[in-house]
Amino acid sequence: MAMPLASFRITRFQFARDRVIGDCQVRADEANVAALELVSDSGQIGLGFIQALFSTLPDQAEIERIFAAEAWPGLEGQRAIGLVHRVNRPRGGNQRAFSLPFHEALQVALWDLAAKEAGLPLHVLLGSRRSRVKAYASGLDYHLSDDAFQALFARAAEIGYRAFKIKVGHPEFERDLHRLDLLRQVVPAGSQIMIDANEGWSSKEALMKIEAIRRAGHDLLWVEDPILRHDHEGLRTLRHAAPWTQINSGEYLDLQGKRLLLEASAADMLNVHGQVSDVMRIGWLAAEMGVPVTLGNTFLEIGVHMAVALPEVEWLEYSFQNFGHLVEEPVEIRDGYAYAPDRPGHGLVLSEAARRDWARPAVLRRDQLGEAPAGPIRTLK
Repeated sequence: MAMPLASFRITRFQFARDRVIGDCQVRADEANVAALELVSDSGQIGLGFIQALFSTLPDQAEIERIFAAEAWPGLEGQRAIGLVHRVNRPRGGNQRAFSLPFHEALQVALWDLAAKEAGLPLHVLLGSRRSRVKAYASGLDYHLSDDAFQALFARAAEIGYRAFKIKVGHPEFERDLHRLDLLRQVVPAGSQIMIDANEGWSSKEALMKIEAIRRAGHDLLWVEDPILRHDHEGLRTLRHAAPWTQINSGEYLDLQGKRLLLEASAADMLNVHGQVSDVMRIGWLAAEMGVPVTLGNTFLEIGVHMAVALPEVEWLEYSFQNFGHLVEEPVEIRDGYAYAPDRPGHGLVLSEAARRDWARPAVLRRDQLGEAPAGPIRTLK
């Protein structure tokens, strides 16, 4: 039975990453995460994660203060199953972001709690039609050395991946071509290859470089975010001028921006992430329009639930990040597939060992973080 929300708990984590991640625009070597637990009157818990990718979250007490002031008044005494379906009128001052990145964490925690109270895995509540989805190996590899780059993708190939995405957009284009050559040396022949420029190119530049990549003998399944997210005309031009690959966009857009992208016919594929309600809404629209959807990086692969529930999703991104120690049992990734958990809710439970050993209530300097917790791949520098 669905019970009202009674309390919340926030646990702040800060730890070193096991490798530098990033792209041609950004880099990060530490993780700043806070677990958000929403507790109902029955004692059921919905879990989400507040994540700051490129900045430090404040002290736990300050996160709690801001959450209590900005988010909790709209949650207390409400039932999760009602909140996940609620649509607000986008008017005036009610269109404003939280002071901290609570949006995704709230959607994930509320859906987790709603599914638990229904006694169902989240993907079943969302209408799943399968139990697994193909996963591709994504390196977040722009700042890695050539040796570390090859080690990462060689290991991914060794454990069963047959699709690989690398970061491009280097000021010296020869380096992008060089990385594609290095990738080809360590993955099986016939593998599917994607590139992600993170908006590093202009429209005409992107076309010239995509064509040069093809002339160099590299077939691409898709090109992700080659140019600015709002350049609908440029994205349409790329779609028609490079019919041998697909233009994947939408990562940096909110729900409204994704809708406008679809309506402008400006992408062959729509890229979505971890906001469960938003992803389902735009995923249904994409299905109606016949546009494929890809699940980009989602924290601890929570996106597998949406991926197996939406009809247009073929791929889920997996980036070998060292977050697994935060939960009792991560999503299973095996032989190039991600498997949706059959446990109630999204199936992720905050690890009591992580709460005991890795909680960091106060902000630490980078040199105070110590050794990185073990990740899926430990051979990278």
